[in-house]
Amino acid sequence: MIICLDSGNSRIKWGVHDGKQWLAQGAVAHAEVEQLQRLVNDWPHPAKVMLANVAGSEAGERIRQQLAPWLPVFFEARSEAARCGVTNHYLKPEKLGVDRWCALIGARGLSPTAAIVVMAGTATTVDTLDADGNFLGGLILPGGELMRRSLAADTAALPFADGRHADYPRCTDDAIVTGCIEAQVGAIERAWQRLGNIDKVCLLSGGNAASLAPHLGIRWRAVANLPLEGLLRLAFDA
Repeated sequence: MIICLDSGNSRIKWGVHDGKQWLAQGAVAHAEVEQLQRLVNDWPHPAKVMLANVAGSEAGERIRQQLAPWLPVFFEARSEAARCGVTNHYLKPEKLGVDRWCALIGARGLSPTAAIVVMAGTATTVDTLDADGNFLGGLILPGGELMRRSLAADTAALPFADGRHADYPRCTDDAIVTGCIEAQVGAIERAWQRLGNIDKVCLLSGGNAASLAPHLGIRWRAVANLPLEGLLRLAFDA
């Protein structure tokens, strides 16, 4: 049994895998980290526990405290120059966010083609893999909610918008929501076009993926949690 945990900016996503399939997946907010103790009760004897953490050292320590019985089989992933068929061409490979690194490894395991790897969460990342598994680079932009919050906080008259996407928005709330979605979708589609006319796939993951998917003009495939897929491959590779 392998337990994988992806500690992001807002939530801790987890999954339980038996070597053939995911048996269970879920998520808890960082403020409710004590709920992870239920995993220890439900799955007391994992072979490995894999963690990817971008929420900082304090969050990582709180997770370890809740999972103390598992510490002998606990492994924390780190970004590397190469692993699991992916070569990291970041200028400083160790500086790549470990969630992005795990997502790239997960994407490589799911598709042998070139790929645009999108994680739409608190932030949106748009990363590019070529067909040989080279991570060429990527984009980071504020997620949709952060975009809306920045407009509400840093302008005198604009609200925190609660609108809907429209081809031709005719009220301020719709204009803001549409603008935020179009910015995200535009970044994804530009990355897609940059790869050229080759066999490729767009893998779309993260809590806000569903808000972007209907507006993409390219082929895409939803994946529940790409970092978990990457952590699983790292567990098998270790």
